[in-house]
Amino acid sequence: MWKNIQPAPPDSILGLTEQFKKDQNPQKVNLGVGVYKDDDGNTPILEAVKKAEQVLLASQTTKSYLPISGDPAYAKAVQKLVLGENSDPFQSSRAVTVHAPGGTGALKVGADLLKKFAPQAKVWVSSPTWANHNGIFSDAGFELDSYSYYNPESKGLDFDRMIGELAAIPSGDIVILHTCCHNPSGVDLDQAQWDEVVRVAKQQGWIPFLDFAYQGFGEGVEEDRYAVEQFGAAGIDFLVASSFSKNFGLYNERTGALTVICPSAEEAAVAMSHLKTVVRTNYSNPPAHGGLVATIILDDSQLYQQWLAELADMRVRIKDMRHALVQGLNACGVPGDFSFIERQRGMFSFSGLSDDVVRWLRAEKNIYVVGGGRINLAGLTTKNIDYVCQSIAEAVQAVA
Repeated sequence: MWKNIQPAPPDSILGLTEQFKKDQNPQKVNLGVGVYKDDDGNTPILEAVKKAEQVLLASQTTKSYLPISGDPAYAKAVQKLVLGENSDPFQSSRAVTVHAPGGTGALKVGADLLKKFAPQAKVWVSSPTWANHNGIFSDAGFELDSYSYYNPESKGLDFDRMIGELAAIPSGDIVILHTCCHNPSGVDLDQAQWDEVVRVAKQQGWIPFLDFAYQGFGEGVEEDRYAVEQFGAAGIDFLVASSFSKNFGLYNERTGALTVICPSAEEAAVAMSHLKTVVRTNYSNPPAHGGLVATIILDDSQLYQQWLAELADMRVRIKDMRHALVQGLNACGVPGDFSFIERQRGMFSFSGLSDDVVRWLRAEKNIYVVGGGRINLAGLTTKNIDYVCQSIAEAVQAVA
C-alpha cells in the first residue's frame, strides 16, 4: 500500500537530532532539540528523582492500570504546583486534572476535548510558536490563525500589536498562550502585560489554552505561574497543559497533565466526565512511573526542597550560558548587539542568525541549529562555548 505514497517530511527538530547522532565529528554541537543538558553535555537524572524512585521501588505492590484520569494524588500534586495551593480554583475544586503522556499528550487531549464542544472555533497561535502546536490542532480538525508576538527588529515582544489582535478575536475561539519561557523566542510577557491579556480574554470570551512546559525555568516555580494564577482569579474557562519533562528531567517517562479550570465545581465535574471519554479513546489510561515519582517528590517536603534546588541549578546554568554567549560573540567581533539574549528566559533564544549562517554552521562546523536561528542554550557548555562563538564569527563573515 505504500508504493505510490511519498515519505512524510522529517520533523524539523527531531530530524535535526537524527542528523546530529549520525555525525562522526567529535566537535559536533547540538543546539537544536529542546532537552536540558548539563555542562558535560548529558541529560542528568535528578537526585530527587533517584531517591523517589527508590521509595517507589520499595513500596509499589502492583503494575495494574491506573484510572483513566490517572492517580488522584498526582492530579492534586499537579494542581498545587501549577495553580498554587492557595488559589481559588484549587481551594474551590473548580479545576480537574488528567495525567497525560507528556505535555504533548496534554495538548492533544485538550484539542480533542475542545473539538467536541467548539467544532467551529478557530485556534490562534503566537507568531512564531512551537511547530507542533500547528500539527496538534490542525490534526484535531481546527482551522489555525496567528497573532503577533515577536518583533524581529527589536528582538523583543510586539505587545501593542499582540494585544490589539487578541482584542479582535471573537468569543468562542481558542488562543494558545505560552505561560513562560516562550518556545522558540525566549521572549516573555511581564506581569502587567499578562494582566492586560487576562482582561481582554474575559472581555472577549475566547478560550485561553496555556502551554506550561517550562515551569521553574524562567524565574522560579511560583513566579512562572503568575499568568495561570491571574486567569484562575478571573473565574473563566481555560485549560493548562503542563509537563514534567523539563523541570523534573522525566523526558522519556512522558509525564504531563491537562488541567481544565471552570467557573464552578459543578462545571468542572462535567468537564472531567468528557475528559475521561477523550482519554479512553486515545490511550485508555496513562503511564504510571513518571507520575508516581513526581507525586512522591511533590508530597515530601525534603524531596521537594531538593528538587527546587536542583531546578534552580539548571535555571542558573542556562542563564550563565546566555551571558557567556553574549560575551563570547562580542569578544569574537560578531557585528551587532546581542544583549537581548540575556533578557530572554528559558532554554531557547531567537539568536538572530540567518538561515544561511545556520546552514554554514552545520556544513562547515558541525553545529546544529534549527532553521530560523532558534538555539537551545542548554546545548552550550563551558567546553564548547568558545568553539561555537568563533564558528559563528566565521559563519557571519563567510556568508556576508
